Amino acid sequence: MDDKELAELLKYSSSKELYIVTWNNLLKLLFCPFKVKTNHNIGVLKKGQKVMVDEVKVTQELQTVYIIKNKAFYYYHFDIILDN
Repeated sequence: MDDKELAELLKYSSSKELYIVTWNNLLKLLFCPFKVKTNHNIGVLKKGQKVMVDEVKVTQELQTVYIIKNKAFYYYHFDIILDN
C-alpha cells in the first residue's frame, strides 16, 4: 500500500477511537485514553504493568500501534482492560 492509498483509508478513521469485539461477540467503541496491561516486558514497560493508551495509529503495513507516553508499541504486546 502506498502513501496515497493509506491516506485515503485513514481519512475515515480517528486516532482517538478503537472498535473492539468483546469475548461475548459484542462490538464496543473505546475512546482514548483507555487502559491496557502488558503481556511481557517491552522497552521500559514491565510485564503486568497497567498503562493508558493515548492514541491508536497504524503502520504502513496496517499494523495497529498504541501510543503510550509518546512511544509507539504494537497492539499485540497488550491486553485491553475493560471497566464495566
